[in-house]
Amino acid sequence: MDTNQNKGDKFFKTPGAWIEQSKQLKEKFSTLTDHDLKLEEGKEREMLERIGNRLRKNREEVLNIIKEINLS
Repeated sequence: MDTNQNKGDKFFKTPGAWIEQSKQLKEKFSTLTDHDLKLEEGKEREMLERIGNRLRKNREEVLNIIKEINLS
């Protein structure tokens, strides 16, 4: 059983915050599209996968990037 399934979900609790974070991600990574960053309730994992595929990063790396954005 993967206990890290929901690791990082705290980043997506506030839709308004995600809108700002996604803007910052697009500024930092111009290859990301609106579709890549589209957040749907219950589909956070799929969004992380899209971002990871676009950036060629694994889930943990994507979560670290988002965490860095949150701290800036």
